[in-house]
Amino acid sequence: MKKKYLNICLLLALGISGQSCSDFLLKEPLGKETEANYFNDPANAVLAVNGIYDVLGWEEGPGFNNSGVTSNLEWMYGDVMSDDAEKGSTINDFQALQELKDWTATSVNDIAKGLWSNAFAGIYRSNNVLKNIETANISSSLKTRLTGEATFLRAYFYFYLARVYGGVPLFTEPVKASEYTITKRATLGETLKFIESDLKNAVILLPERGDYSIVDLGRATKGAANAYLARVAMYAIGTDNSVTKNTWQEVYDLTRIIMASGQYSLTPNYAEIHEAEGENNLESIFEIQEVESSNSWGAIKTGTTSNIFQNNRSTWGWGFNNPSVSLVSEFETGDPRRACTVYSKDNVLLGTKVEDILYPSGNMTNYLNRKAAILKPSEGKESGQNIRKMRYADVLLMNAEAAANIGKEDEARQILNQIRARAKNSTTPKGSKEGSPTSYEAANIPNTTLPAITTSVTGKALMEAIWHERRVEFGMEALRLWDLIRTGRYLNSISAVRKSAATRHAINSNVVNPVPVLPIPLNEVQSWGLDQNPGY
Repeated sequence: MKKKYLNICLLLALGISGQSCSDFLLKEPLGKETEANYFNDPANAVLAVNGIYDVLGWEEGPGFNNSGVTSNLEWMYGDVMSDDAEKGSTINDFQALQELKDWTATSVNDIAKGLWSNAFAGIYRSNNVLKNIETANISSSLKTRLTGEATFLRAYFYFYLARVYGGVPLFTEPVKASEYTITKRATLGETLKFIESDLKNAVILLPERGDYSIVDLGRATKGAANAYLARVAMYAIGTDNSVTKNTWQEVYDLTRIIMASGQYSLTPNYAEIHEAEGENNLESIFEIQEVESSNSWGAIKTGTTSNIFQNNRSTWGWGFNNPSVSLVSEFETGDPRRACTVYSKDNVLLGTKVEDILYPSGNMTNYLNRKAAILKPSEGKESGQNIRKMRYADVLLMNAEAAANIGKEDEARQILNQIRARAKNSTTPKGSKEGSPTSYEAANIPNTTLPAITTSVTGKALMEAIWHERRVEFGMEALRLWDLIRTGRYLNSISAVRKSAATRHAINSNVVNPVPVLPIPLNEVQSWGLDQNPGY
């Protein structure tokens, strides 16, 4: 299902002659396709849902004053706004991204504007499908599946919005522009409840991963809906649980359902996860599907620019999203995941010595994201690298965190040791040997590396071990910011200046811990009549 920018058009062919103007105005054109009958064709119904998936891969949104385009990728929030990365590139390049990092963004910040626009486009498409497919004359099994996919994707977009802006307007119909002003913002708690309801419905409607054919891998599944339910519950527990009233027992039960389904497993070699051979494998629960493009500049129609953004400026990148020294220091000595997550001038990248290609400036930390380095250093085109959004390792670590919170510490330790054992058996990254761009080499790490978590690790120490494992397992995968916020550690993880700025932008005072949010775009505040977030 690796498709992007699927144009879904209703084509009207009018072959009319020998009629008066009044006859023309009074009669319906023969063969006219409308929203009412468009979905009666199973192929059209599938295309309409594909059009929602299309929005997942949009990396551009409206630019300044809604003219032009600006880039928008989740690592701009999840990595750069956390302690895992710096903006990167040259100091003055892409100041909108530095504004996010420093919490100095205003309501005309291009990145935040792009997310709002794109996410609500996805929500509109989801609602359009849900409205029209209900009465479509197609098989009940296809209707059920497509309804589940559209419902899951609506929840996905709303969860993205909720984490960045807080509570947002909740639409269940394809709303007209004239109706925006009569819809007010929900609270964060209400928004999370809406998302939870959609995901619970999606669990009922969606098939298991194994029920899809190979050509449909990448579509939403029952496992993906349950995994996101767990992620939403954890976020609610740590931010605003006033409406959803989630519990750690729920998180434990949801993740156990996935673990018992037999649909997923850990990739034996951690180094393969973000390579082409790791796409849609048994560890993949949900990932954005991409197709390689020969383009290296201009409007993005296929492929992702995520790799170009994040790699060195001397060859095929722009040097953004530099892994921080703090992240690099988090890895235990000898952990193979470090080399799979970051690279620097001392490494070999895809068979080439990095010291021969690394740009001498335009880097804030001397590190770059290895998980985005999948092309030869001489290439600079938009890649077909799928963007991993939910891995089975995340389900396991969510289960471990839940287990620790409900007194099942032995289970939590067992899962930690399972994750660490996989990491310990990993090879070096692909192409770590000079002249061998596609080979995996043995890491040859000492037996003392990544020792097992023993029964002496309990209570607060066990929780910190879980959080440590999450950080090194998912480094540079755009999860760090949300983990810090939901666990109440975000403000203490950033500098005093940034902490002061972020605190001014908290949603309100009645949440479990302060949750800083970005400004709602000025145009939407004015045209939709929305209340702006505090501090903006």
